[in-house]
Amino acid sequence: MSDLNILKQKLENAKRVAVLGIGSELRGDDIAGLLAAQQIEKTITEQTTLPEVRVFIGETAPENLTGEIKKFQPTHLIIIDAAELNKEPGHIEIMEPGTIGGTSFCTHSLPLKIIIGYLLESFKFQAIIIGIQPKTLTFGAQPTKEVVAAAKRIAKTITKLLK
Repeated sequence: MSDLNILKQKLENAKRVAVLGIGSELRGDDIAGLLAAQQIEKTITEQTTLPEVRVFIGETAPENLTGEIKKFQPTHLIIIDAAELNKEPGHIEIMEPGTIGGTSFCTHSLPLKIIIGYLLESFKFQAIIIGIQPKTLTFGAQPTKEVVAAAKRIAKTITKLLK
């Protein structure tokens, strides 16, 4: 099954969707999750046909937003982050929360598995983790065209599926 079909299936009964963009603006392609989340936020403010969606910009400390996410009580939580997937730059992969233990996410210190587990103690939701393969994480580097394009592509796909 393609990633698009997997994502479509996971979002099928979405009522309240939280999107958590993670990354650093200072480390090249680590900005991938932030770019995607910002594009989704821009699109949802322009379109009123989407179900209830709220975007959270987690930067390098997504755990700081767990209280706000708990208040929102989403049925679905989409987490977008740069991740070492051992693929070509800009590769997008949808990962199961139970399989992310071996995946290297780029800058945040608290593992996503712990954040998701903490939230699941408070309410039930479906977690969807989307990783984007970076090309460079050099401090001060600009994001590469491959990763910028991937962030735009996943943002467009998510907003299209939520209509």
